[in-house]
Amino acid sequence: MDLEFLGGAREIGRSAMLIDDALLLDFGMDSGDPPRYPVRDVDPDAVVVSHGHLDHVGSIPALLSGDSRPPIHWTQPTYDLAMLLARDTLSLHGGTYDCPFTEAELARLTQVSETHGYREPFTVDTDAGRYELTFFDAGHVVGSAHVLVNDGDTRLLYTGDFHTEDQQLVSGTTARPDADVVLCESTYSDTTRPPRDELERAFADSLKATIWEGGTVVVPAFAIGRTQEVLCICEAHDLECYVDGMGKRVTELFLRPRNRDFLRDPDLLRRAKGNARFVDGRDGQRKRIATQNTVIVTTSGMLHGGPAMTYVPEIRTHPANKIALTGYQVEGTPGRELLETGSAPIDGRVMPVSAQVEGYDFSAHADREGLLAFLESYRDATVLVNHGDRCEAFAEELRAEGFDASAPAVGDVLTNVGR
Repeated sequence: MDLEFLGGAREIGRSAMLIDDALLLDFGMDSGDPPRYPVRDVDPDAVVVSHGHLDHVGSIPALLSGDSRPPIHWTQPTYDLAMLLARDTLSLHGGTYDCPFTEAELARLTQVSETHGYREPFTVDTDAGRYELTFFDAGHVVGSAHVLVNDGDTRLLYTGDFHTEDQQLVSGTTARPDADVVLCESTYSDTTRPPRDELERAFADSLKATIWEGGTVVVPAFAIGRTQEVLCICEAHDLECYVDGMGKRVTELFLRPRNRDFLRDPDLLRRAKGNARFVDGRDGQRKRIATQNTVIVTTSGMLHGGPAMTYVPEIRTHPANKIALTGYQVEGTPGRELLETGSAPIDGRVMPVSAQVEGYDFSAHADREGLLAFLESYRDATVLVNHGDRCEAFAEELRAEGFDASAPAVGDVLTNVGR
């Protein structure tokens, strides 16, 4: 089995790996400024997608330009999320470098999609031969999958992004299929988090304290997964809330009958949706909500823009108010600047924020302990570390623990892997 790394190696973003120049695993984009895409054009015979985040699916419609029509295999929620994200990218950036595809290519995506459930093997025929593939629940976001690829000689486990601890929406991964080679993410290889229930309780207590003191809480949250997690926490702790931005559409998408079986507890999300009030964005509505003694869950998670940047200016001057960030803030983003300096770029100017600012790590990725616990089942396998800021360091740490581990770089080609 030959592997070519087109993105996501020693970095986070634009994940893409090509097997035997025929089978493509993920084809994402890095949504930075400027955006980055996988390093070369490819014409695969088939595509397999691990989950519906932009850094794994953002460039997929571009594969359908010209005469190419490779089948694309994914779970139902991943397909639905990919379509939602692609439509959003088109509406915001269509016709620019920030959007690598057209409306016509997006329409073709519906024609080549093939959806599969967990632990239901399927075969893919390519010019390089036949592969048997199986999806396993990765516990990252709804519909996320580990991908097991078997060419008859080598079993490759592509972990995708995964979590080993239960979240509100999905249970932590328990799948440990036999594999000769493991391509493992390493996003939080240097982080150890407190137990999830402790973090959720501290978050809810903080929000309640602000509400009791007469303040307003703005909770910037990623639309896919994080918004719904926060809504479930609010429902569990009797906190009324508003929800704004793309997270509204994602919540409804997860509750579609065809996606409910991918949820840990569909009734929990249904109750959480019922507990929330959805904002429709009418003129003046957001400013009125910002004056209320309430919780507002809204995109974007790193304060790049979106409805959050309507609410934050409205509450920033009063110390009784609070901004509760719910995920990692990438260096250089407004959210990171706010956490580190107490100021944020607002309407083109860096402005001080008197409201309280807190950060909570509700990551959907395994932390260091989770990664090591997962890999313990693969001490006899070849481990390839990717999707992280310190892939080489983590591979070195694994080698010190007796693993056969390395960290390929973007552009690397590995031949006869697993033999």
